[in-house]
Amino acid sequence: MSFKIVAYGVRNTEIPYFNELNKNHYELKLIPELLSHDNIETTKGMDGVLLRANCVADKTNLDQMKKWGIKYVFTRTVGYNHIDLAAAHKNHQLVARVPAYSPHAVADLAFTLGLSLQRHVSLATFNSKNMDFRITPEEFSLEIPDLTIGIVGTGHIGLTEAKNYKALGSTVLGYDVYQSAEAKKIVKFVKQEDLFAQSDIISLHVPYFPGKNDQFINSELISLMKPTALLVNTARAEIVKTSDIISAIKKKQLGGFATDVITHEKDYFGQKVTKINDPQLQELINLYPRVLITPHIGSYTKKALIDMIQISYENFHDVLTTGTTKNLIQE
Repeated sequence: MSFKIVAYGVRNTEIPYFNELNKNHYELKLIPELLSHDNIETTKGMDGVLLRANCVADKTNLDQMKKWGIKYVFTRTVGYNHIDLAAAHKNHQLVARVPAYSPHAVADLAFTLGLSLQRHVSLATFNSKNMDFRITPEEFSLEIPDLTIGIVGTGHIGLTEAKNYKALGSTVLGYDVYQSAEAKKIVKFVKQEDLFAQSDIISLHVPYFPGKNDQFINSELISLMKPTALLVNTARAEIVKTSDIISAIKKKQLGGFATDVITHEKDYFGQKVTKINDPQLQELINLYPRVLITPHIGSYTKKALIDMIQISYENFHDVLTTGTTKNLIQE
């Protein structure tokens, strides 16, 4: 009997990759919707579950899966805060993740968003769409070799973006608690305050640790930035204080903000909505083109997708053949 896996949040463009990379011939159920309380019945009869960000794997859903004999609850993402680890471990359910995938995916998006803001592409195209072809003072900009870039978090993704800017002649500063030998070859490590004070574009690539670095990008750090400086967040929404960013942009204390992540993502991303119920999100939208929002597309590239699916399949193969996997998440 084949091993049955249900995968959630599978887009039409992803289906061929799930099938082609299925070398172990798992029986697949590919569902476009994210797992929620409303569709938990779709896990019934399956052996393993494969989630993505914003799926609901809380105690309620995990307990229901346990009743149906589901032992393996995996995610094809780096982050796993959508899974209640305490509940899973109490149920003796194994949880595994994809610890890394192509760093170019998110790094390229962060790089693109930063330069789009810096070169005022969105402002210029917005004005053109409205048949206003005047060149405004706001569209005056620096050239890439004259930019100072601040990379907060110089792991695989942050370092990849740093290399992109470095190759084009920018000065690249870095801040990280752990300063790798490789990163030291690319960035100049400085104190966090100095990075915020000196940079023209600051790009965030730090993980979110609940209760430890919540909203650490706030008015205090923003006040150190140049009023023309730009902030890019392709990490996690929880690490920034959105209200402070909105306030700074309105007061022209911050040049612009680009983000691939928002709070309450599951209520909006992946769907066409008719109403925004989050006042802060609505304010961000209203600040376009000084604020750019993309719907968590950082990992939506061919290479990243292949990595995420392959590693997920390997995780299932490992636990079924050895009882564990190197990518197991401990509570």
